[in-house]
Amino acid sequence: MKKLSARRRHPLAALVVLLFALAATGGLYTAFAPAGEAKAEKQESSKSLAIEEGKKLYATGCSSCHGTGGQGTSDGPSLVGVGAAAVDFQVGTGRMPAQQPGAQVPRKKNIYSQDEINQLAAYVASLGSGPSQPTKEMYDPSGADVARGGELFRTNCSQCHNFTGEGGALTHGKFAPDLGDVDEKHIYEAMQTGPQNMPSFTDGALPEKDKRDIVAYVKEVNSDKSESPGGFKLGGFGPVSEGMFAWIFGLGAMIAVAVWVAARTAKAKKS
Repeated sequence: MKKLSARRRHPLAALVVLLFALAATGGLYTAFAPAGEAKAEKQESSKSLAIEEGKKLYATGCSSCHGTGGQGTSDGPSLVGVGAAAVDFQVGTGRMPAQQPGAQVPRKKNIYSQDEINQLAAYVASLGSGPSQPTKEMYDPSGADVARGGELFRTNCSQCHNFTGEGGALTHGKFAPDLGDVDEKHIYEAMQTGPQNMPSFTDGALPEKDKRDIVAYVKEVNSDKSESPGGFKLGGFGPVSEGMFAWIFGLGAMIAVAVWVAARTAKAKKS
């Protein structure tokens, strides 16, 4: 009896065995967990980190005008619901942070890296849902229908940007900018978000394919390979500027010749 009692397990032995079993189960789950779940957890962690870093950047460079929580102030609009695409456009083109208030914030040199812009965009997107940053496939002009893009551009955009996207004057000191050297992604994002005086075009109003066709047209018509059959295109304003040129310079030249001939005739009669 004494030998049997000596062989009895310690009261905590069962607990130790259970802990080892749980640890082994966790290790096995980690080893055999679906790759999709592990990837999703990693992406979620990266997203959270980007939001935290973006919040720091926002507090330094944006909160003085847009408020500490993006709610807006008298110096800047609310950013709740504008989406990541709006941030990528405004900051990527150097319009934000703005140097000073005015009728329109002009494009200038960008002061943030793309990684920092992505972090800012992640933070602002966390404030409220809005248009997300487009993927390269969405705005890549390769394989797009340039002719259809031209039709869509002339219908929806030429009233402000003129027929070739070279910009134009608007009211109260505002203007439609030249699109010639604007990045494809930023043209697409402008259509998504409608910056400043521009209307936004949802996918319902202008589907993704149509936006890509417009991007392709703008880049094609402003490329070095683009030809101008009429010669000097006078800013791309079309027949109005060409007619004005003909009237001012053509008619002016004719008047100058007529005056010169009359003066020479009068001088010849006197002599």
